[in-house]
Amino acid sequence: MAALNIAFDAPDNSRTARPSKSRPIDLVHLATQTAGDKNLEADVLHLFARQARTALGELANADTKGVKATAHRLRGAASAVGAFEVARLAGEVEEKPADVSLKANLAAAVLDAENFILKLSR
Repeated sequence: MAALNIAFDAPDNSRTARPSKSRPIDLVHLATQTAGDKNLEADVLHLFARQARTALGELANADTKGVKATAHRLRGAASAVGAFEVARLAGEVEEKPADVSLKANLAAAVLDAENFILKLSR
């Protein structure tokens, strides 16, 4: 009976940060999106890395309308794979397309995500 009381009296920790959420790619989210298929996860991550790198090049050379469109696409792709910091910053660039510091922060977040993906691939 004491074990039951311990289980039911345990604090609710469901609101604490999960370790996966603090990484450049939320692997729990990715696993949910891919139904746990590790090969699909790897394919999706490599596709995202190439798309994100291409988007950074486009952001550097686009006019305001192009920056907004590219940031919007990057935000969607990043959200789908669990690169939530990239998605957040892409959303900010979409809102403020002329802000160079936001673009630099976005580039740094993309680099972090790319490095994380490369480490996973080893």
